Amino acid sequence: MRDFQDKVAVVTGAASGIGRAMAECFARAGMKVVLADIEEAALTQASDELGAQGFDNLAIRTDVGREEEVRALADKTLDEFGAVDVLCNNAGVFSAGLAWQTPRQDYQWLMDVNVWGVIHGVRVFVPIMLGQDSPAHIVNTASMAGVTNGPMTAVYYMTKHAVVGYSEALYHDLTSTGSRIGVSVLCPELIDTRIGEARRNRPRDLAGFDFTSPERELVETTLRTLAPTTGIAPAVIAERVLQAIRDEKFYILSDDGWRRSCEVRLEDIRLGRNPTLSIPAEAVGAEGDDT
Repeated sequence: MRDFQDKVAVVTGAASGIGRAMAECFARAGMKVVLADIEEAALTQASDELGAQGFDNLAIRTDVGREEEVRALADKTLDEFGAVDVLCNNAGVFSAGLAWQTPRQDYQWLMDVNVWGVIHGVRVFVPIMLGQDSPAHIVNTASMAGVTNGPMTAVYYMTKHAVVGYSEALYHDLTSTGSRIGVSVLCPELIDTRIGEARRNRPRDLAGFDFTSPERELVETTLRTLAPTTGIAPAVIAERVLQAIRDEKFYILSDDGWRRSCEVRLEDIRLGRNPTLSIPAEAVGAEGDDT
């Protein structure tokens, strides 16, 4: 897909971080943008700021974990703009802790947003895109955590691996049926976003905040500390996404230590050896080789 002028992009998790950056990047490329997010005040602010720059946009509060809200998002998008050309299933949340200690509520929350949010987006929007019979593109946001692995963040790693595998299967489904819809899976490294504060949008029925552990505190504190100091600017990721759509490129990967950790994992699989602990230095705020 190379022509972006007057096309329509739907971005979930668009009130902040990577989603907000993608929305602005698409708008600057000439697209009409639909911003979806569960955080209503931040969503309104993002929409107002894009509108002040003269960009045509629509803000729709959406809980991507609820299929009916994603269907409402699609309906309102079609009512306003008449089409959907780019879909970014980008909304995501984070929590940490040892696999056996992590509360069921954490598993449910991350599955609802990180996995079901993508599934709902695909099931709702792909039939619309197929019916348009014109070039379109889907970007599913995973993480470099989706192609690596490590300790103390089992639920997050699990959900992001699911997004990578689902996106690969979606790519094969669409290409094997002759579709005109391209697919990319976005695997960002450490980014300067507020994902370390994701609990601000956690549903009340999945609270579970009475749980704490040294491992949980270590990972979440490290993330909140490193993201604003060493994290990549979201705008950099947004430009990667735009270029990947132009180039019909599937894997959008980091080129830093996370990429090397991915290569170590792939070599583990190739050789059939036990998993190697390969944590990028930038993930722990250290200098030097991966450990």
